[in-house]
Amino acid sequence: MCFCPHFSIRSCLQPISLLFIPPSTSTTTVTDQEMPLHHFIFSFLTLAFCPTSSVAAAASKEQTLNTQDAEFFNPKLPPRTLSSSKRFEGSSNLVDLRYHMGPVLSSSPINIYLIWYGRWSLSQKLLIKDFITSISPSATPSPSPSVSEWWKTVSLYTDQTGANVSRTLVVAREHSDARYSHGYHLTRLSVQQVIATAVKAAPFPVDHRNGIYLILTSHDVTVQDFCRAVCGFHYFTFPSMVGYTMPYAWIGNSGKQCPEVCAYPFAVPGYMGGGGPGALLPPNGDVGLDGMISVIAHELAELTTNPLVNAWYAGEDPTAPTEIGDLCEGLYGTGGGGGYIGQVIRGRKGRTYNMNGNKGRKFLVQWIWSPALKACAGPNALD
Repeated sequence: MCFCPHFSIRSCLQPISLLFIPPSTSTTTVTDQEMPLHHFIFSFLTLAFCPTSSVAAAASKEQTLNTQDAEFFNPKLPPRTLSSSKRFEGSSNLVDLRYHMGPVLSSSPINIYLIWYGRWSLSQKLLIKDFITSISPSATPSPSPSVSEWWKTVSLYTDQTGANVSRTLVVAREHSDARYSHGYHLTRLSVQQVIATAVKAAPFPVDHRNGIYLILTSHDVTVQDFCRAVCGFHYFTFPSMVGYTMPYAWIGNSGKQCPEVCAYPFAVPGYMGGGGPGALLPPNGDVGLDGMISVIAHELAELTTNPLVNAWYAGEDPTAPTEIGDLCEGLYGTGGGGGYIGQVIRGRKGRTYNMNGNKGRKFLVQWIWSPALKACAGPNALD
């Protein structure tokens, strides 16, 4: 489930942990089944705390703070009456994120097996891989705020032995399926068939202990519920489909299909015209890819802390868990919540970001729930 949305309440879809998207203006339901009553109650309680934020400290500053080559800005700060809390954005004592005794990905390094489904350019692949490699600590660290600092919050989560989620992620192997071996439309089950094909053809190893299988679909591939209800999801493979149980995630490129839904705030829905903030310039000049990177970050954070859907999540129903990314979706900086993305950074060319990566890359990545602060947190926090 997802609370603290970008600009509207997201739909909930089971049985897979999802990065949810805002509903359209249509009244058509996008859920697979009716949401239990306790989910509605929990979402109401959480949403009630989304607008409260820690802008009190930041509010005393200028809305625009100049730095050497960029400026902090917020396209629309919330009223001060909604910003009296001195805690981090999204904080709430009512969020009951608990550990359910399952494994986390603590073995180092975490091996990512990339599956490029469809046609991808070299520059697109390099951008995504640069983000993934930016997560790990480096001998020459990126300037703060950095992607590696953002991942420190993920690494605070532990298993029952006290072992933390690994700080190191590497792209172990890649497989390109430019021939669309399973067609131009994928279902949730055929996504697993794509993994099975990659395991046989690459060949990818069967990496139970510290492997993640990351399926990325190009802009011309449609996926079940993509744009309508989800932008990405994670789960684990079925032995009957792949032969083994392995954690995986899927994320699609929304650039041609629904950028206003899955690449927000780099594109905004038409119904927001006039009243809300306009679309922001993406840090790498690609609305679809830049929006996709935040979804990848969301899914990697949740997949490493809840790989078999029995570790870290809130709520009582493991088929519809609220995970560490769901709790903070739509939050990118100080002052965020209730539809406000928060204080972020604008470069000299007007491009928007909140984290630095390797090779001078810049990214806009959502915050995640901190078990220490019991609130959403990110490395670009101003308070």
